[in-house]
Amino acid sequence: MAETYAQERTDSVAGSNSTGGQSDSFIVETADLTKMYGAFTAVDRLNLRVREGEIFGVLGPNGAGKTTSILMLLGLTEPTSGAVRVCGHNSTREPLKVKRLVGYLPENVGFYGDLTARQNLRYTAHLNGLTDRESDARIDEVLEVVGLSDVADKKAGQFSRGMRQRLGIADVLVKSPRLVVLDEPTLGIDPEGVNQLLELIVKMSREQNMTVMLSSHQLQQVQQICDRICIFFKGRIVAEGRIEELGTRALAGAQLTTEVQVARMADEFVGSLGRLEGVAGVERSGDLLLVHSDQDIREGISGLTAKLGAPLLHLRMRGYGLEEIYLKYFKEG
Repeated sequence: MAETYAQERTDSVAGSNSTGGQSDSFIVETADLTKMYGAFTAVDRLNLRVREGEIFGVLGPNGAGKTTSILMLLGLTEPTSGAVRVCGHNSTREPLKVKRLVGYLPENVGFYGDLTARQNLRYTAHLNGLTDRESDARIDEVLEVVGLSDVADKKAGQFSRGMRQRLGIADVLVKSPRLVVLDEPTLGIDPEGVNQLLELIVKMSREQNMTVMLSSHQLQQVQQICDRICIFFKGRIVAEGRIEELGTRALAGAQLTTEVQVARMADEFVGSLGRLEGVAGVERSGDLLLVHSDQDIREGISGLTAKLGAPLLHLRMRGYGLEEIYLKYFKEG
């Protein structure tokens, strides 16, 4: 039954045209996408859907299959089996149509150092079939978007790493893509530059309804801006969804920890906490009490503080951040 469903989905993705066959809400859709190099499986039956307008994070250790998957999405390498559609086109059969609609910023972006920022962008516009008349206004627009208007006529060879990354984003925006794929866009940039770049990525997505796929090892940055994520391990996706959803799944069956701080830390209060239903133990950590339990006990704690007249200053149940989620699925993988 599972094999029959998988084949039907593969046929659907492979055979649909740009006006039908897949939901318009998905700008990327793969069905059992597989890439093998001899006996080595780099990507193993990848089933992925990315919605239009979202920022989608792609996580995983080196060698997990992220880059190979991206290359198949872009039509830059052919899959061994399975199917992939991007922006309504089959990436394997219609790679040029996909390239016109997708912008790709690799980890190490390169420009002609003896050309200005504007000249580099005009060269890219020519490669995409745009005339100078068509591209001039667009180049001014994207330089403004990425904050490089003041250095538009400065040679790219004089740019800092952060400025080159901004120019790289301008480069992919010249052709007005529906999908932008960014590979480690903040690598080697100072903290202020990172914040500016992340704000720019969010702005592109929200204001232009542009879909962004962000491949990065910077988990905090991914958690900060991504709507959904997927985690690769050994060529497969081991987790996919919103970070809050993955955190909830990761917490299932695990011991919960609730932080509590009251104005008067009396022994009576600590003892009463330990007797609440579901509590496995209470420990002190500075001004906080860490209450370990097998269920959400925040309501019980609130009631106890009111009963004992202990003003509540802080109450928070610790959740799973992206780093904990990543490590959990990595270990399970």
